[in-house]
Amino acid sequence: MRKRMVVVEGSYAVAHAVKICKPNVISAYPITPQTHIVEDLAQFTADGEMNCEYMNVESEFSAISALIGASAAGARTYSSTTSQGLALMHEALFNASGMRLPIVMTVVNRALSAPINIWNDQQDSISQRDTGWIQLYAEDVQESADMTPQLYKIAEDEDVLLPAMACMDGFILSHVYEPVILLEQSLTDEFLLPYDPEFVLDPKNPMSFGAFADPSTYTEFRYKQEKAMGVALNKIEEVAREFSEKYGRFYGGLIDGYMLDDAETVIMAMGSVIGTIKDTIDMLRKQGEKVGLLKVRSFRPFPAYEIRKALKNAKVVITLDKNISVGKNEGALCTEVKACLYNKDNHVPVIGFMLGHGGRDIPVSTILKIINKSKLVEKGIFIESEFADLREDLA
Repeated sequence: MRKRMVVVEGSYAVAHAVKICKPNVISAYPITPQTHIVEDLAQFTADGEMNCEYMNVESEFSAISALIGASAAGARTYSSTTSQGLALMHEALFNASGMRLPIVMTVVNRALSAPINIWNDQQDSISQRDTGWIQLYAEDVQESADMTPQLYKIAEDEDVLLPAMACMDGFILSHVYEPVILLEQSLTDEFLLPYDPEFVLDPKNPMSFGAFADPSTYTEFRYKQEKAMGVALNKIEEVAREFSEKYGRFYGGLIDGYMLDDAETVIMAMGSVIGTIKDTIDMLRKQGEKVGLLKVRSFRPFPAYEIRKALKNAKVVITLDKNISVGKNEGALCTEVKACLYNKDNHVPVIGFMLGHGGRDIPVSTILKIINKSKLVEKGIFIESEFADLREDLA
């Protein structure tokens, strides 16, 4: 039977997916552009469509702190945030991960201040890459919604037990209206079982979460977090395929390729820019150019082995980053790709371009300019990482 599509706002699609996953506790604090998600969840709760504890808190730090307590007590938990709000959570993000609490949070990506900017880039979530949270990046609204039950299933797995971020580009995905297949409750109940953790805060069975660790034990805790991320690599792929079998929709697990089999020039990116890259590739393929795309869906854990395998035939790799590591003059994806390709058997040049900062548009013309510039490498000309879309009067 053909599933019915409805035209809804991206934020509504995500909120509806959260509702279908039946969280026990939601914490909410408004900040543009994620506010519509928690507003929709508040409406669902007020209308009696959700049976959960909905908490209006006084800051983003309070939002994540409340969920740490709720998750430790055995609740399935959810929140969403963006930009400075995510930055305010920074201290507690380490606590959630170190205590192995499978909190799921939507991060609606937005530029960090100063200067003040409310539009999209991915600097906010990238800045939290070392906090021990799983990070998946969505290409479109449908994937943003469908990512929610997948992340609960991954995070709550007894061999993973790590918090997770579903990252979606602010405004571009959160505020767009487009056709979406909303998650069905019956299918989701089969796909995602109720959360039933083994370790919880319970007066009848006292235990500690996040207790003091001196130098003789602290390393072992960090080691186990890293091992859990390794388990998550397989789990992300497994859950993506299980979701596809149940719902008929697949976005790749850790990575996904487009026109990749014979590609000599491969563009790598995360998030909504993927759509523009695909359009550009379609145009170039008609002109006989062997260009392909490698979509990175999982940034944490980083799928180094899968990327090396996917790029084995590439002659040039281009990374597109909507972030910058200031002082390094390249984006985080570029750094990671260079590191995973650095060995004696692989000499593929990696060229990094930073673009889309603060919501600047990324048209097909910009992608074409980047691909044309990468051809200089074939002539033996070395290219440094650079901003791809500086205004001419600033260049």
